[in-house]
Amino acid sequence: MHQRSFVVLALAVLVGSTLAQEKIGAKTQSMERVNGLFPFYWDEASGKVWLEIPKAGVEFLYVPSLATGLGSNSVGLDRGKLGGQKLVRFEHVGNRVLLVQRNMRYRARTDSADERRAVDESFAQSVLWGGEVAARTGDRLLVDFTSFVVRDAAGVARALGDSSQGGFSLDKNRSVVWRPRCRAFPKNTELEGLLTFSGTRPGAQIRQTAPTPSAVTLRVRHSLVQLPGPGYTPRAFDPRCGAFSIVFADYATPLDAPLEKRWITRHRLQKKDPAVANSDPVDPIVYYVDRGAPEPVRTALVEGASWWSAAFAAAGFTNAFRVEVMPEGVDPLDARYNVIQWVHRSTRGWSYGNSVVDPRTGEIIKGHVSLGSLRVRQDRLIFEGVAPRGNGCAAAAGPDTTCFCRVAGIDPVATSLARIRQLSAHEVGHTLGFSHNFAASTFGRASVMDYPAPFGRLTETGDVDLRKAYAVGIGEWDKVTVRYAYTQWATLAEAPAGLRAILDEARDKGMIFVTDQDARAAGTAHPLANLWDNGDDPVRELDRLMEVRKTTLAKFSRASLPAGRPLSELEELFVPLYLQHRYQVEACAKMLGGAFYDYAANDDGVKGVRTVPPVRQKRALDSLLRTLDLDALIVSPQLVRELMPPHYGHSANAERFPGRTGALFDPVAAAVLAADVTISALLHPARAERLSQQDGARRHFGLVDVLKRLVEKTDYAKAESDQSSAPVRRAVQRLLVDRLMELAVSQRVSQDVRSAASGTLFDHLRGRYPETTDIDQWHARSIDEAIQRFRARAHQAAKTPTQLTSPPGSPIGR
Repeated sequence: MHQRSFVVLALAVLVGSTLAQEKIGAKTQSMERVNGLFPFYWDEASGKVWLEIPKAGVEFLYVPSLATGLGSNSVGLDRGKLGGQKLVRFEHVGNRVLLVQRNMRYRARTDSADERRAVDESFAQSVLWGGEVAARTGDRLLVDFTSFVVRDAAGVARALGDSSQGGFSLDKNRSVVWRPRCRAFPKNTELEGLLTFSGTRPGAQIRQTAPTPSAVTLRVRHSLVQLPGPGYTPRAFDPRCGAFSIVFADYATPLDAPLEKRWITRHRLQKKDPAVANSDPVDPIVYYVDRGAPEPVRTALVEGASWWSAAFAAAGFTNAFRVEVMPEGVDPLDARYNVIQWVHRSTRGWSYGNSVVDPRTGEIIKGHVSLGSLRVRQDRLIFEGVAPRGNGCAAAAGPDTTCFCRVAGIDPVATSLARIRQLSAHEVGHTLGFSHNFAASTFGRASVMDYPAPFGRLTETGDVDLRKAYAVGIGEWDKVTVRYAYTQWATLAEAPAGLRAILDEARDKGMIFVTDQDARAAGTAHPLANLWDNGDDPVRELDRLMEVRKTTLAKFSRASLPAGRPLSELEELFVPLYLQHRYQVEACAKMLGGAFYDYAANDDGVKGVRTVPPVRQKRALDSLLRTLDLDALIVSPQLVRELMPPHYGHSANAERFPGRTGALFDPVAAAVLAADVTISALLHPARAERLSQQDGARRHFGLVDVLKRLVEKTDYAKAESDQSSAPVRRAVQRLLVDRLMELAVSQRVSQDVRSAASGTLFDHLRGRYPETTDIDQWHARSIDEAIQRFRARAHQAAKTPTQLTSPPGSPIGR
């Protein structure tokens, strides 16, 4: 019995070994061969793809991406979305092949093989896939790669689940290798799978975008990319340089040097003649604009991205950067091309600039921009709202985009295209290796890497001039970043001093660099680091913008809506006008409890953290409180009558104000949302904590001052006799009480802040409000009772009334 089992086992091993030794040519003689970096074979009969591995052990990049998208901004599964690149190699073990990912976060840059092995064996690697060897010819191996291609490499099921769109899983019976997009080239092989995900109880986003919500079908790309050859020199990262970086721990570093190494990411760009000040490159950087972008948007994309050529000229290059329309037949995901891709979604959303980067060195191999098509349409709403129309418009018989009455230089289409140019330059900047600079707006609109707010200037006639809504051309800060990243010196020894000189020059010219970590969150402290703002003084700009807002709202009416459009769409124009100050409020609020600081090295001679002087904080508070004036909050009765419910055939959407009045426009809800922009900014936990500590430091301005002024402002004493404004007055007062209750029990603040919030409720708001009418009496009693209930259970989380959610702001550049 044991002898027979051994014979059977031996035969099985022999058969397996014979199959493995079958020649590749014989195995694939009935298949279609496609030559490239990794040749592949297509078996039409079985629908399988077979990959030929020229030699095991050679490293390359694996980049998954989405060839097609779901079309939902909130889910994030967009056409052209890149996954993270992975440094991988095929390993041949017995009769199997493994795809192994190398761990690039931990290295030993040394000639000692023993030191390198010690690091490699100390940290985990990842095996991404395994398969059997089907045939072999010399060192070349053949594997059935179908299971690798037909898998959820883009994390689609996880993304759907994380965004509450239901439980979905890959249905292999409805998933195949997508042969039309499987291609191979000398430096890359591109394979694609058509994947269907089945699920139950699909969420709202899937119901909106998929024809059959229980079956979501997308195509996933797998790019196998050759690593760049020698000749690239990594460049050191500096916190002041404005560039992205790769970070890794080098365990071969001497004990007196930092373990972590940081190199910036950048394209390979070399001068033909490094000895001259200005030289053509060996190979220029070329970007291609998606042919799917319509005119005139396509031309605007080319023009905006082309601005970067001036920055490369400042770095000593001629003809180093150009932008062209993509040739016919080019695949946007082909790793050989830098691409600006036009992406459609069901709703507006962010645009992205991503790159495929060699994780060994930081060299950018491919830049890939994804621009959301609905951004420009949303921007246009802003400009339509400030461009009143007259019945005598000479172009009224023409297309919708041409019938704007040009008032004070307002051309909504032209202004929207100006924004597209800026957006194209911005996202390309990310793919060139550069991060945001949210302080650039404070020294002359100096960077396309800021988030620009449209600048509208009031004319003497009271109109808004938008001819300079957006800056044109590359900014001075952008030239600094390109010079740092791409300048080439005659010798490598000159580079450290040259790089230092570039950054010192920028500092001496007053250029500031502050990026996302110190700007994006509402509670950040740097007063000059803001999104969607203008000007070098946040306070002065808020005052100016409130005047613009007052003028545009006074002139806003149904005449702002293009002829022939449903009247119910008027509210979608009204929302961005009414809330146009929201970002400048956030900028101004950063003055309170704010502090100036710089990214700097220890030998730069830069001062430490500098608190905003109390006089400037008080001035900022004055401006912020003016945004709570009833005149600034109340929507005129005439306009309320014109803001109609969605008409038949149209439905409510997120671009309209929420309310508690059913289908009718709710002016009180709109006013509360506008007031909450300011109140929530003032009472942000981090800001409140900094203000409280200013109290303790005897800086003559702190949290107690802010709370007292806020309470006094919302008294609205002069408006007590005006019953037409009473609903808004009462709603804002209740909003303040609710926000103070939230702060009083917040676990994100100290006891001092909680005490100040509680004390304001108990000592300043209870019994404060007058009782001139029945509803005022009931309002005052309701607040008193709410404060008493809160005091009785202050140790518990505050249960405040459900607050309405403001219409989305970012990303539209308002």
